[in-house]
Amino acid sequence: MDPTPQSHPILAYVLSRLPSLPAVRTPRSPRERDLEQPSPRTPAGAAEIDLVGRMPGLRHPSVLSAMTRAVADVASARDAIGLLDPRPDHEQVDASRALLAAAGDKTDAATEEEEEKLAACREVVRLEEEHEAYGALLRKAEEKLEHVYRMAMHGRGIPEAGGGDGKWEEGAGAVDEEVVRVLKEAEEGRTLERVDLADRQLRLLPEPVGRIRGLLALDVSRNQLKVVPDAIGGLEQLEELRLASNNLVSLPDSIGLLSNLKLLDVSGNRLRVLPDTISKCSSLVELDASYNALAYLPTGIGLELVRLQTLRVHLNKLRSLPSSVCEMRSLRLLDAHFNELCGLPATIGRLSALETLDLSSNFSDMRDLPPSFGDLAGLRELDLSNNQIRALPDCFGRLGRLERLCLDQNPLAVPPPEVVDKGVEAVKEYMATRWAEAVAEEERRRLCAAAVADSPKASTPREWLTRSVSSLGTWVSDVTVKVVGQDTVAEEEEFMQQEY
Repeated sequence: MDPTPQSHPILAYVLSRLPSLPAVRTPRSPRERDLEQPSPRTPAGAAEIDLVGRMPGLRHPSVLSAMTRAVADVASARDAIGLLDPRPDHEQVDASRALLAAAGDKTDAATEEEEEKLAACREVVRLEEEHEAYGALLRKAEEKLEHVYRMAMHGRGIPEAGGGDGKWEEGAGAVDEEVVRVLKEAEEGRTLERVDLADRQLRLLPEPVGRIRGLLALDVSRNQLKVVPDAIGGLEQLEELRLASNNLVSLPDSIGLLSNLKLLDVSGNRLRVLPDTISKCSSLVELDASYNALAYLPTGIGLELVRLQTLRVHLNKLRSLPSSVCEMRSLRLLDAHFNELCGLPATIGRLSALETLDLSSNFSDMRDLPPSFGDLAGLRELDLSNNQIRALPDCFGRLGRLERLCLDQNPLAVPPPEVVDKGVEAVKEYMATRWAEAVAEEERRRLCAAAVADSPKASTPREWLTRSVSSLGTWVSDVTVKVVGQDTVAEEEEFMQQEY
């Protein structure tokens, strides 16, 4: 969970120039370098070059030295986090919390076995909280470094908490007046179906906004909002809510009260988690949570969002998709590119209405597709580029409606590169042939298995011996009947001759 150029570019840049910190490059000189004297080495890699291009002051020794004072706590935290177990899966965390909550409501004393389970659940929750706290520390350090850089480039020290310049405060006051005007119109009884407060540098959305009755659309995109008031849940008729490009780190649970909401755009914020209550927005048709810091989606997000058609969660830190996503039977577009996905839910094939799927740029984490992938009969556009997929499943040949396919930057062996280069139709034909061969092989094996099951060779030794003895007994009986029959005929002929 160390900071990377993608997740924490400034912090990763500063840490890479502190050789005395753990798990970073050591200097060529045997003498340990002081933290206050970071190495001014040349930027390495595309990410660092891009960062220095945007923030050229990072190469100045005095600026870099000033920024090192903000990473001391990060250095000690890196030592501690290295001793922890890997971060648990979010579904495991949710299940553990649910079990602990249920145990808290019980009045009976727990058995020894139940107590062991509860102890394991507490450990899972504790581990998750440790990792979350470390992640919060990294985010705070990144923000602080950005602030230090800005102050250093202006030749000023770090201002005291709560400080600010007059120009910013004046601008914020003008924006507040615009909000007041909107609220005044609502109080006067005017019908307000749409309120557009985008691009107004808003830092606060007052509670009375949640009392604008009849409001159908609210747009507060591209502001400076850090929180959304709980009163937002009072907008019972709201159908569109746009909160994109703010500084939100969380959403209120009351958002689940917006039962008529059809569009929710929270892209471009700092969200680390979506509230579980979001699944209560049962009318939701489009959800955009891209460009955030989401590590997982709510476990039951798909159980009630049966009308959702568009789900955009790209450019996050998702490690997996919950299995409930497969219950979104109306879903037509799923964009999950540029995450950390290790795979897809086993039942992904249930998304029969899915037409567009983007799983590109999950890099080394995405290695294969589940067998049910071939059940996505309506799929028309698929992007699997920049992953580590070595073979498409044979069921891929069932995707007859596929029109656009991107497989670039994968170590593919099946289908071979010469087939991929010919385009989507060649890939479909190749995989369809493999699918037909696989079906034929499976049928042949089934028939062979049935034949072997009916054969004596497939029986146990005792069953074979019993059948053999039975067959021998039947043969002896037949022979006896024939012999006895022949003797009886001979005696009858001799008797008749004596009579005559």
